[in-house]
Amino acid sequence: MKAIRTWIVVADGAGARLFLNTGPGKGLQNLPDGRMQTALETTRNQGSDRPGRVHDRMGEGRHAMEARADWHDRQKQEFARELAGHLNTAARDKAFDRLILVAPPKHLGMLRALLGAAAKRLVTGELPKDLTQASQKEILDHLGAIAAL
Repeated sequence: MKAIRTWIVVADGAGARLFLNTGPGKGLQNLPDGRMQTALETTRNQGSDRPGRVHDRMGEGRHAMEARADWHDRQKQEFARELAGHLNTAARDKAFDRLILVAPPKHLGMLRALLGAAAKRLVTGELPKDLTQASQKEILDHLGAIAAL
């Protein structure tokens, strides 16, 4: 009987750790190339945090041209897109049979929205929690309620 390969993705807006579980009691194994990281730049290094200004056509008023940009959020969205692309490719290549996502609620929502149909079908559990700095044992303890690993 073939072992069921479960990928566990523990992520936040700046990094992800990918683990493999091959059945109950087998624990977590680090996947080769199972660590993804991006450096979040400070806002001042990314662009202006203040919108441009424009003079009113009539009168003395001045108005902002557009809302302030949240550069950190844009970087986190780009990282989520990169991670989802990796998971979509792995799902298409049948690298795993089940997928469990662990991330803070906002990032979990971003990631879920970016997954393709093949990867979404394989999601068997989600945990809205930031465990990126947790040990493998702590991750297993938190996942006990979601899946028998």
